Amino acid sequence: MSRLTKLILILTIIGLALPAYSLYAGELKGVKMEDSIDIDGNKLVLNGMALRKKFIFKVYVAGLSLPQKEKNAAKVLQSDTARHIIMHWMRGVGTKKINNAWMEGLEDNTPKASAELKKQFKTLCDYMEEVKEGNRTVFTYIPGKGTTVTVNKKNKGVIEGKAFADGLFACWIGPDPGPGEGFKEDLMGE
Repeated sequence: MSRLTKLILILTIIGLALPAYSLYAGELKGVKMEDSIDIDGNKLVLNGMALRKKFIFKVYVAGLSLPQKEKNAAKVLQSDTARHIIMHWMRGVGTKKINNAWMEGLEDNTPKASAELKKQFKTLCDYMEEVKEGNRTVFTYIPGKGTTVTVNKKNKGVIEGKAFADGLFACWIGPDPGPGEGFKEDLMGE
């Protein structure tokens, strides 16, 4: 066996011996999320993961990625930087329930929402569809481009403007997050 072949074999064995979770920054309730992602040249790191529960039911695990770790939710909403959130569904949920949650989140966290923002949330609701266990809903905000909405691996469209991104992300990390204060704290890595 040549030296090169031996080196490749040793490196392969070492690679197989490393723990599988090393590619992931977090795991919650069996849901793994990558520690970093690159979207349109924006490198984002996993800031935190949280479990959304309703009564005793696990609804979804969310993972929030930002350009750098940040514990201050208000600072995230004030900054005009890339943001990415994944909702990994732990159970099936109908479109009506999802859309009611969006509208409640907007009302609770952006009480003086403009007519334009309300119209954009209506568009968001039009993009939604029933989800099943294991499905993912993904939102990616890129400054100057808008928020890309992906439901069940289908790109539904882009909703323009920072105001929409702020209203959307406030549903999770705003002053009155629908999933609760503990959920917000987990997303913020507290």
